[in-house]
Amino acid sequence: MKNNQLTGLGAGIIRYGLAIVLIWIGITKFMPYEAEGIKPLVMNSPILSWTLGIMSIYTLSMVLGTIEIICGLLIAIKLFAPKASAVGSIGGIITFVITLTFLLSTPGIIQMGQSFPFLSPQPGEFLVKDIVLLGASVWTAGDALAVTAN
Repeated sequence: MKNNQLTGLGAGIIRYGLAIVLIWIGITKFMPYEAEGIKPLVMNSPILSWTLGIMSIYTLSMVLGTIEIICGLLIAIKLFAPKASAVGSIGGIITFVITLTFLLSTPGIIQMGQSFPFLSPQPGEFLVKDIVLLGASVWTAGDALAVTAN
């Protein structure tokens, strides 16, 4: 495989992998187990905790899921609507920046009995992968915007 083929393959995996992850995780947000799973993250978040005063964790989970599904779908339609795809990617950027703040606000990030850099499997290791998803969102935004500039 040549470099440009690898680059093209990688770009496709980044774009459509990101879209699949957002859509898939968004769908799970409609399930009670996922709403309960995000509850400790939201409760301790200086950015999202206020939402629990105006809606239930189940409603918030469905709102977040809807946003994630829409962002994933928009990212996936770059060939047909690059501007809309860029909007989806910017939504992904916002989503992953917010989830990465949970690393700073959620108790239990560091494995019990350890210190930094030893992350707990839940929620620490679960959240740290969002650094890569943030990077993918930034890349897909730039890629989509580059098409609209031409």
